[in-house]
Amino acid sequence: MRDFEGKVVLVTGGATGIGRAAALAFARRGATVVIAGRRRAEGEAAVAALAETGAAARFVPTDVTRPDEIERLHRTILSDLGHLDVAFNNAGYQEPRAPIAEQDAGLYERVFDTNVRSVYLCLQHQIRHMAERGSGAIVVNASVSGLRNPNPGLALYSASKAAVISLMRSAAMEYAERGVRINAVAPGRVVTDMMLASKIMDMSAVAAGLPLRRMGQPEEVAEAVAWLASDAASFVVGHVLCTDGGFMAL
Repeated sequence: MRDFEGKVVLVTGGATGIGRAAALAFARRGATVVIAGRRRAEGEAAVAALAETGAAARFVPTDVTRPDEIERLHRTILSDLGHLDVAFNNAGYQEPRAPIAEQDAGLYERVFDTNVRSVYLCLQHQIRHMAERGSGAIVVNASVSGLRNPNPGLALYSASKAAVISLMRSAAMEYAERGVRINAVAPGRVVTDMMLASKIMDMSAVAAGLPLRRMGQPEEVAEAVAWLASDAASFVVGHVLCTDGGFMAL
């Protein structure tokens, strides 16, 4: 299926985990993919993996906590490729697990700059271009933690994801009539480096608590992202698609 043939897709945080899986999903569907991230070695390795599918891909080093680098990223895409059809705003950060009273106050800026401000700024650049063209699709990576906090000790992460969901819904309502569809995915228990770093010691116990009785994989979230960004989801706007193994149904 080549339903993204001729389209330019941006994936922030696209070098690893869900971002990399989404970049691969778009590449297999014919897209030209731009991966943005902080670590050059991982980014270039991801581009090499995409190239093996025959896709055109490039890596643009970007720290999404820096507004000037976000601006440069989008300026580079438009200058070099001419347009942007799809964006998956995926970059995120999760604080070390600790109760609120024991957390370093400086973590607030890092979590919210990465998870909320970067999405806000990316949306601004993306929407301006897409609204002018009259078409485009944006997907934001949220979390079930933004809908229902299942993670004691991760208050900042959960609060930031709730903010992202609210931000997405507002933007979706403001720009739907101008042809820009904006939605979110909300992953649950998915095996990524971020989850492994959160010090969940017994993965089998976590999996046993889900209706599917297993953890999710990045590729499963990636398929949901690709669907939301595709014409198959043309009537879906302002929606949060939970890719969570049934967690939110419990």
